Amino acid sequence: MVETTTADAIAAAVDASFDEQVAFTQELVRRPSLRGQEATAQDFLARELAQRGFSVDRWQIDIDDIKDMPGFSPKADGYEDAYLTVGSLRCASPQGRSLAINGHIDVVPEGPHDMWATPPFDPVIRDGWMHGRGAGDMKSGWVCGLFALEALKRAGFRPAADVTIEAVIEEESTGNGALACRQRGYFAEAALIPEPMGTGMMRSQVGVMWFHCIVRGHPVHVAYAGAGANAIEAAYRLIGELHTLEAAWNGRGHERYAHMDHPLNFNVGKIEGGDWASSVPAWCRFDMRVGVFPGQDLATARAEVENCVAEAARNDNFLANSPPEIVWDGFQAEGYVLEEGTEVESVLRSSHQAVFGTEMAERALTGTTDARFFGLYANMPALVYGPTAENIHGFDERVNLESCRQVTKAMALFIADWCGIQAVG
Repeated sequence: MVETTTADAIAAAVDASFDEQVAFTQELVRRPSLRGQEATAQDFLARELAQRGFSVDRWQIDIDDIKDMPGFSPKADGYEDAYLTVGSLRCASPQGRSLAINGHIDVVPEGPHDMWATPPFDPVIRDGWMHGRGAGDMKSGWVCGLFALEALKRAGFRPAADVTIEAVIEEESTGNGALACRQRGYFAEAALIPEPMGTGMMRSQVGVMWFHCIVRGHPVHVAYAGAGANAIEAAYRLIGELHTLEAAWNGRGHERYAHMDHPLNFNVGKIEGGDWASSVPAWCRFDMRVGVFPGQDLATARAEVENCVAEAARNDNFLANSPPEIVWDGFQAEGYVLEEGTEVESVLRSSHQAVFGTEMAERALTGTTDARFFGLYANMPALVYGPTAENIHGFDERVNLESCRQVTKAMALFIADWCGIQAVG
């Protein structure tokens, strides 16, 4: 553990720069880094990292570079203008253990702005919370990682091992940004991912798969609707059968989710179809996200989904002769469990205890993070630990600023203990 006087100096450094940290987070939230629009946020971070003494690497994702790697997810629309940024602090004579801090700066669509209390990309601070799309998930956490390193510098230290901080994209749709960092050659002895965990740590996460289903019908005038085949109504019947499969998967259970009634969710996230109100719709497409337990084989799960849809189609008078088409595009993510008893977890627990005065809580996520790319494919234990946020992916997303302050202190102590520290100059 870090000596008390050093720990106090590091904590004081976090407090001294916290106003700057909050302002930095606001600047990042103001940049609407939706898929395909992340470049301005990456420009901002690359510039800031360079000014703060990091060696900066910025490059564009290339599907050909990563398509044969474990964990790759297919992406039909490519990666034009899709950039990643990594800042590195390298140590000439490493004495501690290396660390990768990973965070995503892509955000999900914000929905109708009139359903927000304040504009989603105008970060407002009210009653100790910062509101805005991406404030919680997870720009504030990424900034916690940066300012944990800045606190060490302000206190007169630097890590005694190599540290990288990754600003990735595609976490919300494939994870291919984190995968591209591994392909680029960025590895460490452990990873820290500051997702909004309510000041706790993720123990397990489910896997996620995306697909879209294309249903074709037979159009006629609505006056003769009985002679046609309604593609939208057929799609709803298929969705009903998929929810039956959802219940079956949940019934199988998993030891990490035994305390939950319904950890796996099949979500219809988008549906469209038809061309004219007075015509029986000839087509429909729905996009679905399905959850899988850690350890559940994805190929087997995909086959079960396809068989479910095929069987439902065989029992439909029209679809039996016009089978729906399933296309797997986007997330093909395995679940992940952080095994207990690692030294890096013990260090984080001690750092959390020193700041919060309580034991660090554990979370079982019914969503996914980029942790799998470290823990499953790179032999790097991944600690997912971060501040308290509410309404992520929803309206009026917000992050608690005091939790950011305390998490930054815990992260700074963790870095000092795990990597070791050296006096600057």
